[in-house]
Amino acid sequence: MTTRAWQRMLSGRRLDLLDPSPLDIEIEDIAHGLARVARWNGQTAGRSAFSVAQHSLLVEQLAGFIDRRAEPRWRLAALLHDAPEYVVGDLISPFKAAVGLDYKQLERKLLAAIHLRFGLPARLPANITKLIKRADRMAAYLEATQLAGFSESEGRRFFGRYAKLPPIELTPAPAYSVKTQFINRFEELLPYVR
Repeated sequence: MTTRAWQRMLSGRRLDLLDPSPLDIEIEDIAHGLARVARWNGQTAGRSAFSVAQHSLLVEQLAGFIDRRAEPRWRLAALLHDAPEYVVGDLISPFKAAVGLDYKQLERKLLAAIHLRFGLPARLPANITKLIKRADRMAAYLEATQLAGFSESEGRRFFGRYAKLPPIELTPAPAYSVKTQFINRFEELLPYVR
């Protein structure tokens, strides 16, 4: 029996997980997958799961809040920061640490292929990586305290202190709705990249 290291996508593309090609990546597949992957292993309040697609939209919004002059291409990078999870799922940070560097390397290779597919550099500038990481941690704080049962003090301890947060109230939404929002935001940002 041959070991399979690729995933068939609904678009018909066949993505090799060990050697991903930008030519096998479609935004519809990313949006579809991310809209169905639950953040926090599904341990969030609400009728629907809070998806990675919703998280990605939040991170992109927060990146713009942190740096109002952020170029659209870097906001697109923020939107796509967790895009590899459309294939590999959303492992919580403690589990990623337990799995080790091989998992991180797989994620990095997938993200580089996704970036190249949509006109972004395979490796982002350090200041943009830092901006996205800050927005990601801010999003985690908001999600943890609003949806995942963390107290304010736990949220600050695990995800950081923020002097100023935008007035965002998180509500998990159905996958079909989030998929559409994700694609719409992608289409708004993409023309500024190329």
